[in-house]
Amino acid sequence: MKPTSQMSHADGPDVAGSVPPHIEPVPDGVRRPLWSVMIPTYNCAGHLGETLRSVLAQDAGEGFMQIEVVDDCSTRDDPERVVREVGRGRVTFFRKPKNGGVTANFNTCLRRSTGRLVHLLHGDDYVLPGFYKCLEGLASVREELALFACRTNLMDEAGNMIHPSDRSPVLEQGSRDASLFFHETPILTPSIVVRRAFYEKHGGFLPSLVHTADWEMWARAVDLAGGIVSHEVLACYRMHAGNDTSRLTREAENLRDSARCNAILAKRFPAFDRDRADRDLCTRARAQAERFFKEGDFKAARANRDYWRANAPAGMRARRFLEGLQKRVSGFRKSGAAQEG
Repeated sequence: MKPTSQMSHADGPDVAGSVPPHIEPVPDGVRRPLWSVMIPTYNCAGHLGETLRSVLAQDAGEGFMQIEVVDDCSTRDDPERVVREVGRGRVTFFRKPKNGGVTANFNTCLRRSTGRLVHLLHGDDYVLPGFYKCLEGLASVREELALFACRTNLMDEAGNMIHPSDRSPVLEQGSRDASLFFHETPILTPSIVVRRAFYEKHGGFLPSLVHTADWEMWARAVDLAGGIVSHEVLACYRMHAGNDTSRLTREAENLRDSARCNAILAKRFPAFDRDRADRDLCTRARAQAERFFKEGDFKAARANRDYWRANAPAGMRARRFLEGLQKRVSGFRKSGAAQEG
């Protein structure tokens, strides 16, 4: 399929923060392994050992793979100690001089990478045996594509598996159809590998985004250069209250960040339905508010309810009012019938 975007993401006009930062090519004379496994961390040293062991179990040596932990000035733990104890000199460690946030740390990882295939693996996720062999095979067979991925197991904080991500038949054949990413992402970060040459040509992660920076990147990569996904489940994504996704959801910042991403996608892709996307965010805001209320987290419930009140269109607000009215009337009727009985 032909790409659905016409602008150059490296050189086009900056629409709502849509111009990516430049990623310099690897300098001449620097050794180029096939793989760069770049591990961004921030206060997740408790899981980092498992992450490193999953990579080292598939390591074929320095000539094959660069492995580096890039820490965004962790404040509650010591990832460097974990790197020393588990990496035993094989894994390099870089601590940023000051905290810059998750998206800036992604871009630091890209700039420090030297391999031809770059795997950003969060310090609380891990890969399963066969991950690098599988994706290396896809990259060697489909040289025209830039993005390679597999399916992912979702797990809780203790490492208990919840369920695997869904299959994507279109992407399993290889595709440049960015519409697959318009309203959700069919792939998850720990499973995704991108050619460094793509980042050099089309830029890094958008600093204007946080929760959705990786979502926008994968849509951009598939649109401009194509991607393919293996049906195999070879990566694991950890969900817990301490990660960025959970924190942003409590503050409803995930909704505001998604709205910023919607604005960027709407400018980039004529087929993107901005109204539908924004309605979906309001529906999610109500669902998050109700979940947090049930959990007794009233501050988080209020933050998500306020987002809904500020952004829900009139029709959606009217329907919500009528639904509430119908529930109250039904409750009164049941109460009256019980009293008469």
